[in-house]
Amino acid sequence: MRDDLAGFTIGVTADQRRDELAALLQRRGARVVLAPALRIVPLADDTDLREATRTCLERPPDVLIANTGIGIRGWLEAAEGWGLAEPLRAALAPAYVVSRGPEATGAVRAVGLHEHWSPVSESCDEVVRHLVRRGVAGQVVALQLHGEQQPEYTEALVAAGATVVEVPVYRWAPPADPAPLHRLIDLVAGRLVDAVTFTSAPAAEALFRAAGDRTETVLEALRGDVLAGCVGTVTAEPLVRRGIPVSAPSRARLGALVRTIVDELPRRTVSVTAAGHVLTLRGHAAVVDGELRRLAPAPMAVLRALAASPGKVLSRTALLRTLPRGADEHAVEMAVARLRVGLKAPRVVQTVVKRGYRLRVD
Repeated sequence: MRDDLAGFTIGVTADQRRDELAALLQRRGARVVLAPALRIVPLADDTDLREATRTCLERPPDVLIANTGIGIRGWLEAAEGWGLAEPLRAALAPAYVVSRGPEATGAVRAVGLHEHWSPVSESCDEVVRHLVRRGVAGQVVALQLHGEQQPEYTEALVAAGATVVEVPVYRWAPPADPAPLHRLIDLVAGRLVDAVTFTSAPAAEALFRAAGDRTETVLEALRGDVLAGCVGTVTAEPLVRRGIPVSAPSRARLGALVRTIVDELPRRTVSVTAAGHVLTLRGHAAVVDGELRRLAPAPMAVLRALAASPGKVLSRTALLRTLPRGADEHAVEMAVARLRVGLKAPRVVQTVVKRGYRLRVD
């Protein structure tokens, strides 16, 4: 176990594979807040999927776009239930198969098909450009939908002369319990998490919808103090569109996303030397001379304020602004006392009589 992320708090908005992502982050020492922004729901009414399947059987597609692993597997499983799995597999076998990413590729192979091309960027835009260049005029394209309709891609293929059959295997729905998502929004707005991870563009959109009247506050946090970690460029699009800087690996993998966060978060830390001790501030902890000291939110808020102006005296009134609403000057004194105990280095924070507190910088 490594502690690259010890002291940091990271929100996870994924539903699919959330436990896997959380475990990867926790192995690096992070504190994880699980808050699925969406859940994948199989179609309650299979009418549209069955109709799309019938269409593919009657006129086998020339091109199959496999967007997701769960979608391709789900389609064949549904066909199995209708007794149509083998006819469907036979209808799809001659098609030019485009798999958008390794998970889709794995699913394509698992159901007995063979992929012909995959985009390097794993983006839908690159898929459409490739097919238009290759030529789709007069061809039938089966487009396995990525949780929702993708009109911009369908329209581009139709404009190039294709007949597009949309295959709706699953849809996105709000989380069964929205409370964890709203809690995460509160934490982001209050800068009480260090990073939020996104593994799908719809999840990012869902977080902003759920934020409601706090959207601007959340956007400001993500544009500054809170790192937005995205599994790939497609996932990042809704954030980039809103002016949020994102960190994303070159290849869309959960492990690569975690490595990106491991590289980025420690660079955002603040380090000071005070009373002979080296302090590095992490999300909810301070590293004192190499030793991690976990702190409660109020002492941590006071330490951040003092470290932002090392050596400068901050009044109790100034420090009070860093604490939750309703706190008084006595709460500041208590936070400072708890900070000294938590750091196990009481001389780091100096009391300046009748003026306030400062870090005793060297």
